[in-house]
Parts: sequence; structure tokens; C-alpha cells
Amino acid sequence: MAPEKNSSGAGTSREEAPVKVPAKDPKKKEEKKDEDLSEEDLALKQQLELYVERVQDPDPGLQKVALESMRQEIRTSTSSMTSVPKPLKFLRPHYGTLKAYYETMKDSDLKRYLADILSVLALTMSAEGERESLKYRLLGSEGDIGSWGHEYVRNLAGEIAQEYTKRQSEEAPINDLMELVQQIVAFHMKHNAEPEAVDLLMEVEDLDMLMEHVDSTNFKRTCLYLTSAARYLPGPDDMVVLDIAYMIYLKFEEYANALQIALFLDNMQYVKQVFTSCGDLLRRKQFCYILARHGITFELDEEMFPDDDEREALLEIVNNTKLSEGYLTLARDIEVMEPKSPEDIYKAHLLDGRASASASVDSARQNLAATFVNAFVNAGFGQDKLMTVQSDPSSGSSGNWLFKNKEHGKASAAASLGMILLWEVDSGLSQLDKYFHSNDNHVIAGALLGVGIVNCNIKNDCDPALALLGDYIDKEDASIRIGAIMGLGLAYAGSQNEQIRAKLSPILNDAKAPLDVLAFTAISLGLIYVGSCNEEVAQSIIFTLMDRSESELGEPLARLLPLGLGLLYLGKQENVEVTAEVAKTFNEKIRKHCDMTLVSCAYAGTGNVLKVQNLLGHCAQHLEKGETHQAPAVLGIAMVAMAEELGVEMAIRSLEHLLQYGEQNIRRAVPLALGLLCIANPKVNVMDTLSRLSHDTDSEVAMAAVISLGLIGAGTNNARIAGMLRNLSSYYYKDASLLFCVRIAQGLVHLGKGLLTLNPYHSERFLLSPTALAGIITMLHACLDMKAIILGKYHYVLYFLVLAMQPRMLLTVDENLKPLSVPVRVGQAVDVVGQAGRPKTITGFQTHSTPVLLAAGDRAELATEKYIPLSPILEGFVILKENPDFREDN
Repeated sequence: MAPEKNSSGAGTSREEAPVKVPAKDPKKKEEKKDEDLSEEDLALKQQLELYVERVQDPDPGLQKVALESMRQEIRTSTSSMTSVPKPLKFLRPHYGTLKAYYETMKDSDLKRYLADILSVLALTMSAEGERESLKYRLLGSEGDIGSWGHEYVRNLAGEIAQEYTKRQSEEAPINDLMELVQQIVAFHMKHNAEPEAVDLLMEVEDLDMLMEHVDSTNFKRTCLYLTSAARYLPGPDDMVVLDIAYMIYLKFEEYANALQIALFLDNMQYVKQVFTSCGDLLRRKQFCYILARHGITFELDEEMFPDDDEREALLEIVNNTKLSEGYLTLARDIEVMEPKSPEDIYKAHLLDGRASASASVDSARQNLAATFVNAFVNAGFGQDKLMTVQSDPSSGSSGNWLFKNKEHGKASAAASLGMILLWEVDSGLSQLDKYFHSNDNHVIAGALLGVGIVNCNIKNDCDPALALLGDYIDKEDASIRIGAIMGLGLAYAGSQNEQIRAKLSPILNDAKAPLDVLAFTAISLGLIYVGSCNEEVAQSIIFTLMDRSESELGEPLARLLPLGLGLLYLGKQENVEVTAEVAKTFNEKIRKHCDMTLVSCAYAGTGNVLKVQNLLGHCAQHLEKGETHQAPAVLGIAMVAMAEELGVEMAIRSLEHLLQYGEQNIRRAVPLALGLLCIANPKVNVMDTLSRLSHDTDSEVAMAAVISLGLIGAGTNNARIAGMLRNLSSYYYKDASLLFCVRIAQGLVHLGKGLLTLNPYHSERFLLSPTALAGIITMLHACLDMKAIILGKYHYVLYFLVLAMQPRMLLTVDENLKPLSVPVRVGQAVDVVGQAGRPKTITGFQTHSTPVLLAAGDRAELATEKYIPLSPILEGFVILKENPDFREDN
């Protein structure tokens, strides 16, 4: 090879023309070319020309020899990726002659033989869209196509896709095509080109064929490609693709992966099937951990688990009762058990004089802010410096903090005790008990809400929350009712509990019930039946929306009614359409608002581009004052686009445009949308945008931006955001409302001392927890009218965030579910879909021993061969079993 390359030097670069060029045949060029060719090339060229003449010879014997030799030359020629193989290049001028001769031949083996060769020549010769390569392939012999090389097979696959579409439109038969597809897929799967095989099968709409071709060596890569591609496919194709991936995982007994797909599809039959297919108790326990993290209610019935002890063990995990214990294990390991006070978070001593001076004054608003900061920072630790202090008779400090808050402030203060004792149901209820004997309605309301918070994400067979809160739903006092209703919503989110529906639905039909009670009832029902499309609940909320007077529908809280309706259809796409039609008949004050809310909830987390465009269209209109539907549309853009990284980037850019050209009511919602897109994931560009908006002249925009800074930094302890917020606290030291927002944001950034996250996505951003997203959206919708809700007397809507709070940890446990410390590598996750070989899945890693914290976009892998993890994704609780093949190297 080498000498020929050098000798042809300048020549090759000129004739290694790009692939599809029709034959040009001027004599002069030919002569010139001949001079440039090396001797070897010249010999090859004359040889091939001889074969072409021989093929047209009347003697079949000679024809056969010529075709054989030609075929041999083509097959053995190798080429670099950029150039056409030599034999194909020299046969170009003769393509036309051979084609013409082929038409005159009688049907015989030789004719089919020539068709094979023409098919390969057509690779570089045929005109665009002629599909000659495929035409001759179908006319040729049935031989193995792989022997002609990858490029040929690839080209065929492309032509098949076009031909298939054409035949489908003409309703022509496709059997011959499908036989060829069968061969190509087999070839691709053998040669590590799984994505190409999958692409071809998607084009010809026959993914079931994959099942025959996957084996233990390539199924993981195939499924990885399928699950990643599903995000970019329009429905219902995405479901078909995931179905196939699920089947493949089941076939190869990768049950944990199958379970994740079942949860993504929200298909309870599949979840059951995973449990029944896998008999291993340890693995089943791992499935229960995954279900508990996802936050859905899954009934472990006696048919599936006849053994009582086994069922008890699984129930304990699926009910999340061990969450608090695991979280505190992590806290002890990282040594952050020491309670923090709000002052430790504000760090006022780092600021210059004026701001810290004003902080010493006790104002109710500042105390309320401190209540929230204290609750967020010490969430789940069971101790703090304000609420759980042991009462010292001389100072009488216990309960003191509670009464440093005014009226409705006491409700949030009492509820904050629930937040500090988060997930610790037994000690939580006993400590909240003292507030139930108070004679202040606000304190009782707070205690009821606290009970809901303690039970959030924890299920319990004896239903303590229902027992405690059920009696308070129909009390006279509105604040007590709201406390009990909201408490039930938090404690039973996602449980679809019929008893509670029977208790709450009548409130919606009560004409005398005040609007705020109705709003919270709708939200609680929406949370309990999140994503269930439950018609009865939908009916009740719809009737409420129809019955209320126009003046009431104009109230800020009335906007939570459509949101309650939307939550019923969270992520359920077209199932919302009937309800959306009904919504068009509502009073025009709330009609459009309802429409936007329903669409954005139904397509939340789907990444549906058409819906994003639709919502952007609504935001582009310039309307008179008083229209409220654009704000939920802006939030909707974020809700729909948050599904995958690319969508997030695009949405951030679109929101930038809205900031520049949108009306005021849109600008107020943009920061909140940015906060949702990057929740608990502080991206620098978003951080800068929000920092700019936090000094905006419109105070509503500034407040939303400040709260969003807290959301994007939630639980990260991000130093840059913490610094920004400290500076804002001195900048706004005279503005009580904005200062309140700054404090809330500071509490969020240090959520759980940096051990918690609000991100509704888990399992490497594959699964979206419906209850977590519902909690965040509810809080954001409330923030659309800061002054009336958060800064008014409904500040406790901030506690809806508790639904999304999860420890951002990896805790490895042994077979008895006791914590087990092993070395793991933690680094930025790398997308390895469709890459060749075995690429590294993380980059820039550090090795720690578990338990460890995982930031947004981090991935962990075990750094030891000694154990085998039972979950493919190392997040949350992971059970390790000892590797039987492990040998210690001495």
C-alpha cells in the first residue's frame, strides 16, 4: 500500500472525489489521469476494464470468471473513511454500460451476480433519491450483505427507510424489504452498531424484531439507546420504545432497570410483573427502596407476598419508615448534627454596619422569616435552637419563640416543629401534641399542619395523620380547617386515599365555605390524587369553579383551584383534553388561566416541544391589564421543558427573550420559571440572570428572583449564592417584604444544612417524582402573587416544598439493611449513549467512603469489587451483596 500512496501523491487527492458524483467522461481528463496513476493503479484499472468487457462476452463461462474476479477486487479493497475504494472509482465510467447490459441479460444466476455488483457500484454512483443500490440488492442473489462492508450496509439501511415510507403511502407489500431488514439488523447487532439497528427498526416500525437479536453482550447498550431516544420521540412512539426496553430487561433478568422503566411509564401492572418475576427477597427489598424514593403508593397484596414476615419487611421499606434513620446516619457521618440558628445562616457580621444594626429589632415579619429559616435549615434533624429547646424554668424559654410571632405567624411557627422532626413520626407527634391543647386557633392550625409535615413521604398502616386531622376538617375556624386540610394533603400525597376524598369533597360543594378553605381543599385533593385523572375529584373542583361569583374568582387564592384540577392530570398528556374542553365554559375571568394551568400540568416533564411553542405563543401577546393567564403559561414552559438537558437550555434562552420583550406580568413569572428549570442545580448563567433581576425596579420581579435564587441553590450551600443573598439583605434592609424573601432564600440554600435537595428528578434524572413536582408547582403558583399569599397570611404554602425534600445521599447498606461503608467514586456523569467500547461513565471523580452526598449531575460507582450493588443506579439506599467471586489480593 505505502509506495503506491506516495507515488500517486498529488493524483489521489484529485480523484478521491466526494462520493455521489455522476460519471463524467471527457477523453482529455482521462489521458491526464492515466499519466498520474501509479503502475499498480494503472494495472488495476486496465484489469477492471478488461473484466467489464468480459462480462459482456457471450460465453457464460468467461462471464462468470469476470464477475467473480470483479467481486473479489471490490471486496478485498480497503479504503480510508474519506475516499472511495479504488475498484469502485475505476468502475465508475462503466456503471452505465453495465446497467444497460444488465437489462439485456436473460434471467440466470449470472444476472443476479451482476445485480449484486451493480448494487455496490450504486453506492457511489446512483443519483440522489433513485435508491438503485436497494433496487439491485432486491434483484440480486440472497448472499450475505455484511461481506460488502459497513458503509454499504449503512447506505442500504438509509434507502430502505425511504422506500418503506413510500410503500406505506402506496400500501404496497413490504415483505422483501423486511427480509433485508432482518439481515441488516443481525449484522448491526453483531458489529456493536446497536443504535443503527434500533434506528432502522424505528423507521420501519418493527421494534419487536429487536427481541430476537439482543443477547447478553449487547442488551445493555441497546436498552440505554432505547431509553435515551424515547425522550426525543413524539407520542405514542416513545411508549412503544420503552415497552421494548422493558421487555428486554425482563428477558435478561435486569429487574431493577425494568422497574425504573415501569415507573417511567407509570404502569402499575409492569411494576407488579417485576416483583412477581423476581423471587429474590434482597432484590425485592431494593425495588421497595426505589418505589419509596419515587413516592408512589404501591399495595403489597397477600397474593404476591404470601409470607407474612417477608411482606412486613418489604412494607417497612416501601413505607419509607427508615428514611429518617438513614438521613441521620448521613448527618452523623458528615458531622453536622449540631443545630444551627438563623443567625448562623444570615452571617450578619460579614456585612458592614447599617444592615446588622437594624436586625436587632424584633419585628413580627423578621421573626416569621427566622421561623422558616430555622425550619428549612434544621429540617429532619430533630433538634434546633428555637422550637425544641428544653424549657428552663427560670427563663421559660420553651414556647417563647412561638409567641414572638403574630397571629397567623404562630401557625407557621407551630408547623415548623413538624419540619424539624421531619419523617420522625413517633417523636414528632408526641412533641406536637402540646400545641393541640392551646386555646389559640392559629397554634392549633399550625400543629395540624405540623402533623401533615411529619408524615410527609412516610406511609403508616395505622394512619395517625388521618386519625388526628380528620376531626378538625369541619371546625368553625377557617385557619384550623386549612391547617387540617393542608396537613392531610401533605401526609397522603399520591396515596389516592378514598376515605379522605369522602371527607374533603363535601367541602367543595359547600356554598358557605370561604374561598381560602376551598382553595386549599382543591390543592390537597390534587396532591392526594396527583396524576390519577380521577373523575369524581375533577367534577367536584369543576363545580366549585362554576359556582363561585366573579369577584371571588378574581381573588389571588382562587387561582389555586385550577391548579388542584391540573395536578390530577400531572404528566398524563392527552387525558386532560375532556376537562380542558369543560374549562372553556368557565367564567372568562379564570377561563384562560385554567386552560394554561391544565396544559402545563398535563405535559409537565414530557419535554413536548409543540406544547412549549403553544405556551410561548400565549406569552407573546400583549394584553390589557388584569389578565392573569400568562404567568402560569411561563411556568408551564419550564414545567414541560424540564424533562431533559437540551430542553432546559432552550427554555432558558426563550425565557431570556420573554424578559426583554414581555409585559410586566410575564416578567414576574420568568424568575420562578428559571428557578424551576434549575432547581437545586445552580447554573452560573441562571444565577447571574437572577442576580440581575433581584435588583429590578419592579419589586414583584425582584422578590420572585430572590426566591428563585433560593430554589436553584436549594440544599447546595452554594457559597456564591449565599454571598449574593447576604449582599441583598443589606441592600434591602429597609424593605421588609424583600428582606423577608431574602431570608427565605437563605434558608432554602442551606436546606437541611446542605444534605437535602428539592430536585423532583432522581435515578440519574430519569424518573420524575409526581408528588415532589406537585409540591414545587403549588408553591410556585402561590409565588405568582407574592404580596397577597406569601407576604399575606398564607405564608405556610412554603411548606408545600416539603413534598420535594429528599436527602441527596448515597447510603449503602448490607444484606441486613445496616449501613455499610464502602469506597465509591463520585464524579460528573458522562453521557455514554451509543459510544463505542466501554467508555468511562464519570469524569473528574474523587473517591470517598459512603455515605456520600451527590450534587446535581453527579454519578457514583463502587470503587471495590468486593460487593455487587443490587441497583444499577447508585442513589439513595442501595443494598450491596458480597461478590462470591471476589478474591482479596494479599
